Amino acid sequence: MADIRLAIEGEDAVAATEALLAIPGISGNYQVSDEAPKKETVVATIATIIGIVGGAIAIAEQIRKWYQEYKANQSGKRIEKVLIVGRNGRRILLEDATIEEIRQILEE
Repeated sequence: MADIRLAIEGEDAVAATEALLAIPGISGNYQVSDEAPKKETVVATIATIIGIVGGAIAIAEQIRKWYQEYKANQSGKRIEKVLIVGRNGRRILLEDATIEEIRQILEE
């Protein structure tokens, strides 16, 4: 069974990834991508969610909240985009994703 992957791009990709993996109910790891865009301030990380404890809808809500906080540039935090790749290869950008779409990716 493959894991769920998230590609996170932006100036604060590392901090955002660490915050994502600190959400209760999510366990995983990450690495800084060697394929990051060649902009000076952009960093990309690849996070792998290897376990979800609790309901997928609750985790989906927390992921959506996490994304909105970073996208809104709260406290100087900044990310450009987040792509989720589900176990079956389905891809979705968090930009316009609903909680239901995130839940589906988590459960597939």
